[in-house]
Amino acid sequence: MTAAPCEDDPFLWLEDVDGERALQWVRARSDEAVAALESDPRCAALREAYREVLESSGQIPQVVRRGPWLYNLWRDAGHTRGLWRRTSLSSYLTPEPDWESVLDLDALARDEGENWVWGGAAALGPAYRRALVMLSRGGADAIVVREFDLVQRRFVDGGFHVPEAKTQVAWADDDTVYIGSDFGPGTLTDSGYPRCIRRWRRGEPLAEAPTVFEAEPGDVSATVQVDRTPGHERTWFTREVDFYRNRLYRLDAGGRLREIDKPLDATLHPWRERLLVRLRSDWDHRGRRWTAGSLLVADADGWLHRDDPRPEVLFTPTPGSALESFDTTRSSVLLVVMEHVVARLERCVHDGAGWRREPLPAPAHGTLSVTALHDPLLDDGPDGDDLAEALLLQHGGFLTPETLYLAASPGQELVPLKARPTFFDAGGMSVEQRFARSADGTAVPYFVVRPPGADDEPRPTLLYGYGGFEVSLAPFYSGEIGRGWLSRGGVFVLANLRGGGEYGPAWHQAAVREHKHRSHDDLIAVAEALVADGVTTPARLGIQGGSNGGLLVGAVMLQRPDLFGAVVCQVPLLDMRRYHRLLAGASWMAEYGDPDDPSDWSFIGRYSPYQRLAALRPGTRLPPVLLVTSTRDDRVHPGHARKMAARMRSLGHDVTYWENVEGGHGGAADHAQRARMKSLETTFLWQRLGG
Repeated sequence: MTAAPCEDDPFLWLEDVDGERALQWVRARSDEAVAALESDPRCAALREAYREVLESSGQIPQVVRRGPWLYNLWRDAGHTRGLWRRTSLSSYLTPEPDWESVLDLDALARDEGENWVWGGAAALGPAYRRALVMLSRGGADAIVVREFDLVQRRFVDGGFHVPEAKTQVAWADDDTVYIGSDFGPGTLTDSGYPRCIRRWRRGEPLAEAPTVFEAEPGDVSATVQVDRTPGHERTWFTREVDFYRNRLYRLDAGGRLREIDKPLDATLHPWRERLLVRLRSDWDHRGRRWTAGSLLVADADGWLHRDDPRPEVLFTPTPGSALESFDTTRSSVLLVVMEHVVARLERCVHDGAGWRREPLPAPAHGTLSVTALHDPLLDDGPDGDDLAEALLLQHGGFLTPETLYLAASPGQELVPLKARPTFFDAGGMSVEQRFARSADGTAVPYFVVRPPGADDEPRPTLLYGYGGFEVSLAPFYSGEIGRGWLSRGGVFVLANLRGGGEYGPAWHQAAVREHKHRSHDDLIAVAEALVADGVTTPARLGIQGGSNGGLLVGAVMLQRPDLFGAVVCQVPLLDMRRYHRLLAGASWMAEYGDPDDPSDWSFIGRYSPYQRLAALRPGTRLPPVLLVTSTRDDRVHPGHARKMAARMRSLGHDVTYWENVEGGHGGAADHAQRARMKSLETTFLWQRLGG
């Protein structure tokens, strides 16, 4: 295959993440940004306001159930890295739960001289005496794995320990884990993720652990999942062929791997004696047809052992509705359904004759998330699981702080448990959903959040979008946006662009590869509608996006520089000629295409910001841009933002650049860093958009 045309790139040296020359440039540019922004008195006030929000003791403690305990990672002013703690359900139901400290990340970081950031934990049920704790240095995707004793609340001397890498790990039994990691040459995929899964027994050197599963080098990764549900124990291995397709294998009783016959882009979720199947494309099977976006249920034994799945449908999308998420109690499937980006709650239950789908009571006009409290590993106990049907429901909206509710079972009364504080006065503010007409005639929904009196004149307006990877954007409560933007007279707009998941797989697939430009067209259409409707003017309209959203705003500002007054571009992809060669970039070729394929480059090159910037007509004036990234981002290479800033500077454009030394792909490792980052971004917007 012929490679994409290669250009002379004078800024290639900035891809050397930790190179001294590159870091000197980063420090100089970041110092300039800090001097220009933190000298503005608004910046310090914003930073303090954001810290108050982020470190508030009134946040809802989000919990994960592990046997009799509810675990929570808590961050506040006294625990900036995080306190891993637990309590009982009965205590959690009280206004002031009695929390037991399990692991203090701040103390651990001080004692070990490391900038540890929490990466999660895999606990071994049903006894839950041990866990594999994952720690990240500075917020990177790469983690260190260490075995932890949940009874003694300390790390296990001589226990499982995995050096820093992009590791995937799962318990096989008390003394064995499955692990995918960097074991040396040939053990990672082209995307930098584990290619080989080993079975590692306690006391055995990791280097001698046998390989039990391998993906192909061109796959995204190899993964493993162990289902320990009593009576339904299964081990699954997956070849993640690309971001949306996978090959699934089951380990049979004889230790042999059996591939599961299923659509390549479907995902299977074990649920006791059943399998739940989520479709990304239409599926024709034995004379029946199910549409993309459907959720099916099938008998696991029939599918896995008799090649006779006989699926039944639980959910089928409509032109206006899509399945956002689901979870399972002991006997029900709980569905969060989006109808034109407004959430509702439903459940599916088998009544003996068949599956019945019915609405469940839930607050309206906002975003819903539901979590079942069922622990399937306890079903075999003498009393079963007394929380088998219980659920937690969380609801919030742009102007309504989240409230957490408990229901003893689906359909039962929702009892309010916790609520976030009100961080800003929403009196007189309004929320309206509107639709813009994109270049090809598609109706694109967006939400406009306006402060009091915003209909009297055009206001500074912040337009946020993403438009990729089937990620949905829904109404959300943000103390930062409320305090830093709305309360100061700004308008906030959330755009639901194609490429996202707001209307299911078809909405996403309408803006991938050669159609990626449609998400750009959609954002432009929303921006034009805001100007046409008098909400704002081009000089007072700012756009913001991160990661794929950073690519979005980078592409759009070059296509329509006349339409925007400021751009905040966060942890972005921008050099689309080389993105697949940098860090995890190869894993996203199903979304964007392969730049080394001339036919793919023919459409990628039409919007790739780094290349389009170099080809601009002399005299073209771009809106002021703030580029934000992190040295520790090991997902999207910081070289994208560095090179874009350097090229913009060389061409005389108005660009401000700030790079945090920590933070990973999130840009910040703790609340203090996040408050600083957000204050810089908001100050930049107010300076450029007026106000």
